[in-house]
Amino acid sequence: MYMSEYSYWELKAFFNDVDHVVIGSGIVGLNAAMQLKKKQPHAKVLVIERGSLPSGASSKNAGFACFGSCSELLDDLNKMSEDHVFALVEKRYKGLMRLRKIHGDKAIGFKNWGGYELFSEDGLFQTCLEKLDYLNKQVGSITGHDKTYKVADKKLRKFEFGKTDHLLENRFEGQIDTGLLVLSLLRHAQKKQVMVLNGLTVTEFNDTGSGVEITLQNGLTFSCKNLIVCTNGFASKLLPDLDVKPARAQVLITEPVADLPFKGTFHFDRGFYYFRNIDGRVLFGGGRNLDIPGETTTEFGITGQIQGSLESLLREVILPGKEFKIAQRWSGIMGVGLEKTTIIRKISPNIFCGVRMGGMGVAIGTLVGEEVADLVLENS
Repeated sequence: MYMSEYSYWELKAFFNDVDHVVIGSGIVGLNAAMQLKKKQPHAKVLVIERGSLPSGASSKNAGFACFGSCSELLDDLNKMSEDHVFALVEKRYKGLMRLRKIHGDKAIGFKNWGGYELFSEDGLFQTCLEKLDYLNKQVGSITGHDKTYKVADKKLRKFEFGKTDHLLENRFEGQIDTGLLVLSLLRHAQKKQVMVLNGLTVTEFNDTGSGVEITLQNGLTFSCKNLIVCTNGFASKLLPDLDVKPARAQVLITEPVADLPFKGTFHFDRGFYYFRNIDGRVLFGGGRNLDIPGETTTEFGITGQIQGSLESLLREVILPGKEFKIAQRWSGIMGVGLEKTTIIRKISPNIFCGVRMGGMGVAIGTLVGEEVADLVLENS
């Protein structure tokens, strides 16, 4: 006889006769769990989350509903085939449409205020301008609209940016409230009778051939038929052979700024910096390129170097001549790899994964969750 943290009733209700276990309660994990319940309504589906809220980036990101800026796509085309690049754009665009269809724009705070890219006179704008017709043709075949990208220099005076000579606009991008998104996901999961348990860390699992044995940090061991790992940037802790590296992203948000002159989502410096309006404030993140080795970590935190850079750019580029105060700072952990693609894979007969969002979890997380769930069911 031994002393257990759980009662007989708790073990029976939550950990007995489990069909599917999903590790990670972020966008991918919850969508995977809901897809399993949709296809198998009587299945017992358990989501395990180590934090009180999703631990990676799902509720810590900047809330960009975006699918690719001009400079990002041109950079990708230098590294990947044309088919590969625009297949990624299509997945992001369709993923955003799927996200909005499931939840509704109001529930996730979606605002179609457009996406913009800022340029100084460094030659990058001219390169993008020369490829604008080409990009509009390729992306237009996905969105069904001509001129997805256009020059928006006339808005520079209105937005009052400093050190900015040109703007490119993507009129089909928008922004969401990531807190509302996670809240809506949890509500949908509850309606489908998905169990979500927080504060539990998986330390070990073993595919027995007929199922999976899972051990938690508190010592509890239980079994399920299938296990899905949806921990994105933390995936290598559980599946060390995968090409997934953590990428920390640091963010700050200001107190409300009087007469904030812009609305939308904005990128500059090849996407390494990004900002948006929210509740009359400026949310600003990025700077990982200043210390790639230091930001390749699963540890949450902020650094003086990157936060100092964000504050300087707030003063010089985003809010020149305006008074502002920093209200809060935080970080999130993304998952990246050598290839700019997700990993949706069968690891062993009963273990699967859907990881490596590459900073595009808002756009593709819904589809990735559904795809990995379908993969599980195909193999059941």
